[in-house]
Amino acid sequence: MKKITKAVIPAAGFGTRFLPFTKAMPKEMLPIVDIPTIEYIVREAMDSGITEFLIIINEGKECIKTHFGKNEVLERFLTEKNKTAEIEQINELPSKINVSFTYQYEQLGLGHAVLCAKEFANGEPFVLLLGDDVYVGREKPATKQLLEAYEKTGCSILGTLEVPDSDVSKYGICEPFEKTTGDLIKLRSVVEKPKLEDAPSNLAIGGRYILTPAIFDYLENQTRGAGNEIQLTDSILRLMAKEDVYSLAIDGRRYDIGSKKGFLEATVDFSLARADLADAMKEIINNRK
Repeated sequence: MKKITKAVIPAAGFGTRFLPFTKAMPKEMLPIVDIPTIEYIVREAMDSGITEFLIIINEGKECIKTHFGKNEVLERFLTEKNKTAEIEQINELPSKINVSFTYQYEQLGLGHAVLCAKEFANGEPFVLLLGDDVYVGREKPATKQLLEAYEKTGCSILGTLEVPDSDVSKYGICEPFEKTTGDLIKLRSVVEKPKLEDAPSNLAIGGRYILTPAIFDYLENQTRGAGNEIQLTDSILRLMAKEDVYSLAIDGRRYDIGSKKGFLEATVDFSLARADLADAMKEIINNRK
């Protein structure tokens, strides 16, 4: 079985829930303290063994390209100031991974965004990481957990989490093939943002996938679904007629950076986890009690 080395990160959405910030800056560049959200996602995959990345952007998100590329002007300035640690910091990612970009010129849904990655995938399975979701794995990165599940099955894997009834209509929801226990479950179907009464379970897709290249056969002729968009879950459902698809319950904490509450939670928790910031954050919290 060929080792998966490629990851796709869709980042072309407008991020309207974070206006007015996102009028000029991508939501993926929202800083969790001093690191952009998208860098946490890239590092999760990098720490799992991924070396090739495709980030899908629109024409207003050139600063993401700047972040993952060389900045010779800044590097020259830091060199003149003898700031060697800072130079190493900004050059670390470009030296370790290959990041390329493509453009999604129309906002036609997640399925359409993934279709933009067909040439990059080049007939290979790949990891799909959504730019709204940051994970902190308990023992292993979320992507590593998915890769290990793929090594067992050779099939597409959907990273999942249990959600309350009130949130079912916000997610793609999985239906297990049969009533089973365990974290790795064969699926019968998936439904995009169902009403609670139509939901087959509370098992929600949480922004992490491994997809086989067969997914592109279905995305290329997928009719529009919920929201008049090309839904990835609709193509995954059709894929199930050709090959098995599994869900994997991700072991770790998920932060929904697409919501302001999730962004604030991440800012607090990541600060508390850093030796250089933990005392300052504790002081801030305690002073407001």
